[in-house]
Amino acid sequence: MATRGLAGAGWSAVIAAERIPPTDRAPPAARVAAAYAGGVSHEHLSPASRVVALGRQPRVPGANVNAPLEFTSTYVADGPVNYARGGNPTWSAFEEALGALEGGDALVFASGMAAVSAALTLVPHGGAVVVPSHAYNGTTALLDQLATSGAAVVRRVDPTDQEQVRDALQGAAMLWVESPTNPMLEVSDIRALAAMARETGALTVCDNTFATPLVQRPLEDGADVVLHSVTKYLSGHSDVILGALVTPSTDAGKELAARLATARLLHGGIAGPMETWLALRGLRTLHVRLERATANARELAERLAGHAHVDTTRYPGFGAIIAIEVPGGGAGAERVAAATDLWTHSTSLGGVESQIERRRRHPAEPATVPDNLLRLSVGIEDVEDLWRDLDQALRP
Repeated sequence: MATRGLAGAGWSAVIAAERIPPTDRAPPAARVAAAYAGGVSHEHLSPASRVVALGRQPRVPGANVNAPLEFTSTYVADGPVNYARGGNPTWSAFEEALGALEGGDALVFASGMAAVSAALTLVPHGGAVVVPSHAYNGTTALLDQLATSGAAVVRRVDPTDQEQVRDALQGAAMLWVESPTNPMLEVSDIRALAAMARETGALTVCDNTFATPLVQRPLEDGADVVLHSVTKYLSGHSDVILGALVTPSTDAGKELAARLATARLLHGGIAGPMETWLALRGLRTLHVRLERATANARELAERLAGHAHVDTTRYPGFGAIIAIEVPGGGAGAERVAAATDLWTHSTSLGGVESQIERRRRHPAEPATVPDNLLRLSVGIEDVEDLWRDLDQALRP
């Protein structure tokens, strides 16, 4: 009940709490962005150039080439923001860059799950959320917790079955999309699903962590909110925990952004400036990292599909995540993961290093995920080195 009240309070409560002049109704972070953003349009640039150019200060003599790393908890009164829980110039640089890449307005959060939690505040108490059966287990665990308390109703669907999704959307408040899904790599028609949700009055949230805005931009396909675990590809070096939400630059999108910023401010899921600065630095190399990792993944997927000790290979044709099923059940999968040398046996993805993990080792993973499934996050190492290591680990 308290969460619902805070999420729906709007900016009047925030303005009163922070003693911001009532004529200034923009979220605090937006006001910081207006003060520090470079103000240069990069719409004409390719994505490869935009990830380098975005989120920088104006080019005036003596200006920093890189966004400054600013540590402070409070600001002198009557400026664009007066308390760092509401905004920080380092956040604003990252938000400007990510927002432009996704084609909307971004908000950075303390973690991917903080972003998930904020997005779910858009669901009214007891509202129904339609979610893929194989969505990220952190998201589904939170949804199950909300369902247990009566705060939400969860409807699980096969996201590739549009009729099933259409039926589940009747009376629902939100459609949650992952494309590809984690870890089964199911690909959805985001445009078709978002159109169905709009017809029924449901919001569409799309987790774009696996694909990144260099592969797909869900806002252009009708999504209302795009979610990222910035920890993964956007930062790309396995040294940051962050999340982000992006909304359209429309009146309706800005209203959603204000509600999400309220949730961030009042629930406290704020990002640290150091983590945000590192994420922005990582974002600069997203294009080259993803290009190399994708090329490696395509080559490995082709070889794995014909491997004598691989039962099933899943690869959607883009991105750098592969899922394979191996003989021997869960024990066989654990043996393969432990036998690798160059591949890191760990539970994350999107870093420059290649990682391997049996997903069912986590109790929260759905039982419908095969016990012998290994998720491979392909990095930027030499593909022949990756293949030799994986090949020897797969052999009994």
